[in-house]
Amino acid sequence: MAKTGAPDSTKTNFFKDVYEVVNLIPTGRVTSYGAIAAYLGSKGSARMVGWALIASHMHNGKPIPAHRVVNRNGLLTGKQHFESYSAMQEHLEREGVEVKDNQVVDFERRFWDPAKELL
Repeated sequence: MAKTGAPDSTKTNFFKDVYEVVNLIPTGRVTSYGAIAAYLGSKGSARMVGWALIASHMHNGKPIPAHRVVNRNGLLTGKQHFESYSAMQEHLEREGVEVKDNQVVDFERRFWDPAKELL
């Protein structure tokens, strides 16, 4: 997994790197598309992180916890890509993350920054 510099030039490798980071997000915590992109050395690629998560199903035989990735303001912007419109929120709430009006409550406290946490 790349930490600095540009990620591998192929989309497939970038997606794999995204999946590896997302699998490290602890239960009950959330991160943002942009934080993952920045950690992978591709700061302007938040949207590509989202595309990777849309394409994700399993990685190394495990489901990807994509519900833990929200936008930079804590909004559940990817919820339409789950099995139901409420599934993303339901997954987060089962992990103890409160969501109100489509946004993570106490987002700053719940935020997991891979650049700081994976040093």
